[in-house]
Amino acid sequence: MDATTLRELQTPLKARYRDDPAAAVVTLAADGELDGSGVACRVRTATALAEAGLDPATGGDGTQLCSGDMLLEALVACAGVTLRAVATSLGIQASGTVHAEGDLDFRGTLGVDKEAPVGFREIRLSFDLDTTASEDEVATLIRLTERYCVVLQTLKSSPATSVSVRA
Repeated sequence: MDATTLRELQTPLKARYRDDPAAAVVTLAADGELDGSGVACRVRTATALAEAGLDPATGGDGTQLCSGDMLLEALVACAGVTLRAVATSLGIQASGTVHAEGDLDFRGTLGVDKEAPVGFREIRLSFDLDTTASEDEVATLIRLTERYCVVLQTLKSSPATSVSVRA
């Protein structure tokens, strides 16, 4: 896809969202199935059924997906797509890789130490780019990628989250 095609696709959307801000609010959803045996949750993705289970650091055997890994994978996917969209829009040729890693202290999630945090202490996102863009163009590319990456901004801003149950 080139910048012209991307603009042609996004221009009517941007105009609609400017004219009707409520049209820009979309609710995304995910569902999991708790059926079956073992400590697992099956999550339906767009193309497959993924089974998440315990990380080996919490007693899993490593044959199921770890939800922490899935969070980092979502960050990598979003950052990669966002970078490619921004690069396309700016007319910058860029390829390469995206990497995310995060530090967890499993004492928190296992209840070993009530002072240990549950969740990631720190997440690091990095890009290894192959591009002929100037240093200033790359800086702009990364700044805009950070600004428009939904998953990154969600992690940074920690939105209000609620939990409910029907039994």
